[in-house]
Amino acid sequence: MKALLVLFLMVGLMAEAQVQTPQPSPTAIVSTIVGLTDVKIEYSRPKAKGRKIYGDGSEFTVPYGHLWRTGANNGTSVTFGDDVKVGNASVVKGTYKIFTIPGANEWIVILTKDLTLAGNDPEGYKQENDVARVTVKPEKLAAKIETFTIEISDLSDDSKTANLQLMWDYTSVKVPITVDFDKKVQASIDANTKINPNNLFSAANYYLDNGKDLKQALEWATTAAAARPEAYWMMHLKAKIQKSMGDKANAMTSATASRTVAEKEKDAAYVKLNDDLIKSLK
Repeated sequence: MKALLVLFLMVGLMAEAQVQTPQPSPTAIVSTIVGLTDVKIEYSRPKAKGRKIYGDGSEFTVPYGHLWRTGANNGTSVTFGDDVKVGNASVVKGTYKIFTIPGANEWIVILTKDLTLAGNDPEGYKQENDVARVTVKPEKLAAKIETFTIEISDLSDDSKTANLQLMWDYTSVKVPITVDFDKKVQASIDANTKINPNNLFSAANYYLDNGKDLKQALEWATTAAAARPEAYWMMHLKAKIQKSMGDKANAMTSATASRTVAEKEKDAAYVKLNDDLIKSLK
């Protein structure tokens, strides 16, 4: 009985013990925020290892004109937290597989909603399941990329555009992504501006910076400044909105009031901001 128990224990230990070695194509996750949209990419990273990567013929690892899983193992998936545009295609939020058809002068980048596909030239691939099919031109890199790499690059100053960039060997491919966060910002404004002067201030500032309804922005800024007369930065914002509306007289009054409180609070930065604003109004 004891021998049988020892045997069971040995079998159990053997079943649990596993030898771990580095993966030839390790998995990676790229996660970033474009505007207000979460973008996550999960993929496997093959290494060149002296192989010919892209070219015309069977001797190349990724031959031109063939559907490629864009990475290794089960391929690459991308998840968008909101609706986006990929190239000129509108893509609803969700998870998609990325396939590509490389070429010497152009690549076709495909997003498919069929998440069961794996491998190169997979059986069952149907173009009708594509949600985006974008043609882009490859770029030649100055330095070799040994390990296949995907990044979210070239984030624009207004945070509304970025590129999904594929890099391997001496080739780079960029796929444009465009997000629209106005709806999310507006929903946040609508939900919060009736509650808190700070939210009114943020909403008014957003409207001013983005050229939206200045009359509405002034209403919010006025309410915020009245609720917090010690908040000289709110009065300063009100002055800037009034200036943008062409109301120099009231802008002067607001800027002067803001300067008075800022000076009392010994905030030299806001004293100067108001001095500059007052000077521009004369």
